[in-house]
Amino acid sequence: MKIIIILLFLAALGSLASAMVFLVKDKSETNRTAKALTYRIGISVFIFVLLILAYFAGYIEPHGISG
Repeated sequence: MKIIIILLFLAALGSLASAMVFLVKDKSETNRTAKALTYRIGISVFIFVLLILAYFAGYIEPHGISG
């Protein structure tokens, strides 16, 4: 489960990086920046839903912060 979350997080970071490159390179000629950011948001929402489902299914458990 951890590997899947890490890979999805890296995919979201990759999408964010590609959006930055498209923003600098395209100069408002195409909508690739908006598509890349849309993919990043979709991946982030999917990670959030996956974490919630994994918690309810018992695959992951939260750990308290010991003070």
